[in-house]
Amino acid sequence: LEGISRLTYGGVASTATADDVVTAEITTRDIDRGDAPHFLLKEITESPASMRKTLRAKISDLDGRLRVELGDLAFPAAIADRLKSGELSRIRVIGQGTAAVAGQSMAAVLDELAQGTLDVDALTATEMSGFNLRLDMRDTLAIAVSQSGTTTDTNRTVDLLRSRGAWVIGIVNRRGSDLTDKADGVLYTSDGRDVEMSVASTKAFYSQVAAGVLLACAISDAAGVGTDERRHQLLESLRSLPDAMNVVLEGRSHIADAAHRLAPTKRYWAVVGSGPNKVAAEEVRIKLSELCYKSIACDVTEDKKHIDLSSEPLILVCAAGLSGGTASDVVKEVAIFRAHKATPIVIASEGEHRFDASALITVPSVDPALGFVLSAMAGHLFGYEAALAIDGSAHPLHQARLEIERAAAESATGAEMLERAQVSLRPLAETFFDDIRTDRYNGHLEASTAVELAGMLRNVVSERPLEAYGIESGKVATPSNLIDDLLAALTQAIDELTRPIDAIKHQAKTVTVGISRSDEGVLDRPLVQAVLNAGAGRDVLAYRVLKALADLDPAVAEVTGFTRYRIDRNTIAIIDRGGLSRELRSRVDTNPALVGTKRRVANEREVVVARGRRDSRTVILVPEIKGGECTGITLLQVRFHDRLPAPAMRAVLAGYDRRYDRLVDWVTETEGEFDESRLGELPVEVLLTESISDVAGLWLQGTAASGRSSGED
Repeated sequence: LEGISRLTYGGVASTATADDVVTAEITTRDIDRGDAPHFLLKEITESPASMRKTLRAKISDLDGRLRVELGDLAFPAAIADRLKSGELSRIRVIGQGTAAVAGQSMAAVLDELAQGTLDVDALTATEMSGFNLRLDMRDTLAIAVSQSGTTTDTNRTVDLLRSRGAWVIGIVNRRGSDLTDKADGVLYTSDGRDVEMSVASTKAFYSQVAAGVLLACAISDAAGVGTDERRHQLLESLRSLPDAMNVVLEGRSHIADAAHRLAPTKRYWAVVGSGPNKVAAEEVRIKLSELCYKSIACDVTEDKKHIDLSSEPLILVCAAGLSGGTASDVVKEVAIFRAHKATPIVIASEGEHRFDASALITVPSVDPALGFVLSAMAGHLFGYEAALAIDGSAHPLHQARLEIERAAAESATGAEMLERAQVSLRPLAETFFDDIRTDRYNGHLEASTAVELAGMLRNVVSERPLEAYGIESGKVATPSNLIDDLLAALTQAIDELTRPIDAIKHQAKTVTVGISRSDEGVLDRPLVQAVLNAGAGRDVLAYRVLKALADLDPAVAEVTGFTRYRIDRNTIAIIDRGGLSRELRSRVDTNPALVGTKRRVANEREVVVARGRRDSRTVILVPEIKGGECTGITLLQVRFHDRLPAPAMRAVLAGYDRRYDRLVDWVTETEGEFDESRLGELPVEVLLTESISDVAGLWLQGTAASGRSSGED
């Protein structure tokens, strides 16, 4: 620190101290590519180690029987107790993209262990929040899977689940991320700081799968379902998976041969799998589409013969871990694919040689429930090599563009440049034409681009290039025009063939935009429904109004009546009444002036809880807003609960008029501490309707507070 000198913006010296030193969580070592040509390949090869870190210290051997030990931070005792008692009976695994696919594998393992005694499902977070929410979800445990912990779609869904009483466990890679703050428990993948630089996520997927299996075993054990023997088998196979993954990595050259030979020639691709291998198919589909820029179908293997075989696609068949009749059926399906001129590439367990495939990739045999992991790894390697093959097909075109640039730099005139370019481009043009004849560009170069580029190259290398160019293009035939058009055609073709591997067009590593689900969690609340049923239209209820009503809802025991008012500038009139309100006289019946609390609601356009001055009845006044103006008010006659638990009361006060923050500020200004437990001791009506200063006084006078509370009862 002695060697550091620093100045403030005002030029004043500021000495660095030990308190200023912060240790970086991520260092250059974490993002060093090393000897790998791409981050993606580095991360695929690191996947076995990442999985080992995820499993480290989480599997114990007790008398020869393996069991999961997750600890209270990852698997809270409160959740385990509720699983044991049956209070938690629905398990929902959510995520987006690759995380959602990893979640499918966890759901499959847990469903097998539970044998139907638990309601288990895996779905994307957006499907969960859009179509599968219930008002009361206290019977639900949600497993939220996210690499970054900042995925907006997942985190918003977690908020909605928690607001309905669901419990949440996060499977996350990044410590300190948003999801770790929202979840009741957090199971970190790898060591909680396993950096991925490639946009296409690979090693995170394997770690998420491993964490999911651990959690599935822990949940089934806590719920008293499944057998210890089956959990032991799964955990034993899970521990051996990293070694099996390394064996797959050793076979990369064989996978590369299949990819370079078959991938560039096929325009249409598909990935298929059955049972657990459908998870691998879904994951491989994502990586192939990201790396190779293709829209790819993903189907159940046996269903593929009914779907788009007319396109004669390249079909990657995920079949690792299959045995018996199921394996025999997949062998037949592959024969059908081949008979219909498709190009099947099969990933199967070692020793399986019955497939009539264009290429066969074998992987080690593991537990059938986990064989899909090796299918996925082989698929990841295939995707990487296929992207390299597609990108490599642009090499002669890159070389041609380089030769043109060199000719331009070395030439004094356009004619000289064209003459130099002709000589250097002839062998490259022949290579391009040979590749066209061998179908190398069939899969990824647009027909119009290929025709345009072939024509331009043919013109340039012809005996009379300018004459040929003029006849074909109809343009003024000058050397510069010819070269410009050739460069444009080369650039277009190169763009269509370029596959950068670590980066992906139109996609970012962390997606921080997503759903808002602004109405979810508010429209189905009874208090909101009471306002809508009174006749207020959804279009006149601003979101902040709906949110305030939703936050107040836990405090309301009953809605006993309503009155709707129309507001016209400084006057107010009753347009409808219901329930108890029909029996009550209103000042508005005789005096239409907009005054008092109703005027405040109209001016501030905020929800107000009040107590009537004459009858002491508690009401909630809701502004109806249109075009930025308050055009009406819905008044609800309500009866509040006597008291609420302190956490629930805090949430109510936090959501209504910032009363919680204001109350804490008022009390701590003189007391220094705020005893939150008092929130559960005081009447709800007092906390919502009395002035903040009066409520704060109850913290300052414990005895008086008790006396006043009794009086309010």
